[in-house]
Amino acid sequence: MNDIGTWKQQLRNVARPEKVKILSSFFKTSKGEYGEGDIFIGIPVPDNRKVSRQYHSLPFDQIKVMLTDPVHEFRLAGLLALVEAYKRAKGNQERCREIVEFYLANTTNCNNWDLVDLSSQYIIGDYMLLTGNDDIVRQLIKSENIWEQRIAVVSTLAQVRKGRLDTAIDMAQCLTATQVDLLQKAAGWVLREVGKKDEPLLCQFLDRHAATMPRTMLRYAVERFSPERRKHYLSLRTTR
Repeated sequence: MNDIGTWKQQLRNVARPEKVKILSSFFKTSKGEYGEGDIFIGIPVPDNRKVSRQYHSLPFDQIKVMLTDPVHEFRLAGLLALVEAYKRAKGNQERCREIVEFYLANTTNCNNWDLVDLSSQYIIGDYMLLTGNDDIVRQLIKSENIWEQRIAVVSTLAQVRKGRLDTAIDMAQCLTATQVDLLQKAAGWVLREVGKKDEPLLCQFLDRHAATMPRTMLRYAVERFSPERRKHYLSLRTTR
């Protein structure tokens, strides 16, 4: 099973056209919005994953055909196939490295938040666990591309699940002055997950930054706090 045309047709077969309008609005495809011009055909993520993981063994040049397609769900399909390829490559560090390098060479095609969130933590994040090296995200967080910055933050979730929290805290700290809503939400999400593992560490971070960090980031970070503690930290942030 290695024909791109067959892959796309299988995806079209599970598309639900009635979802197109909702998805186009949800992912902000109107003029001036972050997903301006993106094209949806209405494929639910579980159905996309079920189809696309079958194509994990395709060579990179064929995966790239999907990653560069104007249809949003086809780009996601390429990423889901890549996630499956990485999963199957565990134990083969050289193959994992090749997949990571290919992913990093195509970050411009991870140009919406779901494309980032459904791929980065399972490829870049897992690779950081494998190698013990977080240089990739420390470079990406410096990017002027918001999607590469989001990759940097979301990738740390793989470490957070294993109780390794330092890099996640550092990535969030890099974004405490960001004006980009998508980055504020991502950093707040990661901070919330840090708090599940080590609430005192999250409180230390908030003691330093709650008064000045973006309110959206703060709200996400304190979602799982007790009402009293949540109110305390939100009261420190009165502007922006």
